[in-house]
Amino acid sequence: MNNEQYLKEINEAVGYLAQKVEKFPEILVILGSGLGDYADTFKNKMVISYNDIPNFPKSTVVGHSGNLVIGEVHGKLVVAMQGRVHFYEGYSMREVTFPARVFSALGVKKAVITNAAGGINRDFLTGALMIITDHINFMGDNALKGPNLETFGPRFPDMSEAYNLSLRNKMKSVADNLNINIKEGVYIAMSGPTYETPAEIRMASALGADAVGMSTVPEVAVFNHSGVEVVGVSCITNLAAGISETKLSHDEVKETAERVKGIFTELIDNFLREL
Repeated sequence: MNNEQYLKEINEAVGYLAQKVEKFPEILVILGSGLGDYADTFKNKMVISYNDIPNFPKSTVVGHSGNLVIGEVHGKLVVAMQGRVHFYEGYSMREVTFPARVFSALGVKKAVITNAAGGINRDFLTGALMIITDHINFMGDNALKGPNLETFGPRFPDMSEAYNLSLRNKMKSVADNLNINIKEGVYIAMSGPTYETPAEIRMASALGADAVGMSTVPEVAVFNHSGVEVVGVSCITNLAAGISETKLSHDEVKETAERVKGIFTELIDNFLREL
């Protein structure tokens, strides 16, 4: 798809949402697998199905309800994505990051990105939460490949602080105040949909990764390109292959997310209070 057509599709989605919402939020929360219930707590909320937004990609993964929720959190206007689309679903990187482009164009300034991840760091237990300090893109593609969208950002964006240090420190401070034993570490993204092999996990560990998943990195690249500040949190929903003593399954991911969603909700809610 050329830039002219892509920008046309972005503008159609922007126009639809601008008509629906008098003032679009400057804070975005992307809720990963099994974590979407948090948006149900928003006050005075409006729910918009992805199906109703022009050109918006549709999630096919269990645990991703596919709704945009706009509402108030501690007096602040927030927009939340209940689920996302993934590269492994067959979407192109431009399609995966289409929502990020739309939100950037609508004026989002800060993005809180969450995901379910496999634990590589052997000090992590299932159910732990990890602030993402940095990432490794092992997806075999880059969301910014192709002609640059000059209206959004530069051809070669800096990624030396892909996850905003000030927001990370604020998240850590909030967790400490809540007595949440939060971890910090590097997230490695692989394309999926297969879980990684034990050999791939040994490689990822040698590269310095603490957790592995199949999302987040494309959106983070696009948000950095567009000047949006990002903070990321992984829920360690399972131990990675070769570390886990059981076979990996999406059921385990959903069960763990369900078990820790109370703590997760408390963390994100109090973080948004402090923004």
